[in-house]
Amino acid sequence: MSFDWSFLWTHMFDLSPHYGVGLQRTLFMAVISMIFGVILGMLVALARLSKIRVISGLAALYVWLLRGVPELVILILLYTGLAAAGIFRFNDITVFGMVLPAAMQAAIFGFSIREGAYMGEIFRGGIMAVDRGQVEAAKALGMKRIATLRRIILPQAMRVVVPPMGNQFTIMLKATSLASVLGVPELLLTTQTFAAETFRVFELFIGLAVNYLILTTVWTFIQSLIEARLARHEADTTTEGPLARARRHLFGAAGPAGRRAA
Repeated sequence: MSFDWSFLWTHMFDLSPHYGVGLQRTLFMAVISMIFGVILGMLVALARLSKIRVISGLAALYVWLLRGVPELVILILLYTGLAAAGIFRFNDITVFGMVLPAAMQAAIFGFSIREGAYMGEIFRGGIMAVDRGQVEAAKALGMKRIATLRRIILPQAMRVVVPPMGNQFTIMLKATSLASVLGVPELLLTTQTFAAETFRVFELFIGLAVNYLILTTVWTFIQSLIEARLARHEADTTTEGPLARARRHLFGAAGPAGRRAA
């Protein structure tokens, strides 16, 4: 069967009869999993920095386990393994009038707990990057720990956290394709189903690759705007615009600072 260019262009942004629903599920899983992962990561980071050895040790064990096991294995263990062992079975639930299938729940839970391990290390690095002198000054002023964390530590740590956090979301967007193994009809599975019906596997999967590329590129540009906002006080932001920053994210091109250093 020869390559069909007309089929490719026709279905480039219409990968299946259920393309719109699949795209919505992909974005939904990525966003919700990332939100839960960020919240969990913050808690893990604080636990890792705790002076209580049991808490910090358990957090370190969590990070070690979740970062060391492949994501696909985690998803299968959660959805199939727990049910087979009679420990827990995911069932369809209704949230805000929307049915959330069991497989999607397992996928979101799996993505979230694994993302929490990575975000925990990212937040820990950001918190440790804050000058300890400022923390000591806050203590001297009688500021409580929660207030110090909210007003002093986190605002400064975010400048360090946002770039790798943005990269993690890019990874999350692509990782949602693993949910297809559980039967979640997201972009990959809906495309696979249509490819089996039309026998146009090559054309449809080229279109799928283009769709993922567009999603990650759009997010890269959004990430560059967020970083520019957080770093607007730095000297190089006056000469490096959002497009230049996005280009540097995508292609590793040297910005103004890199050109000056050269």
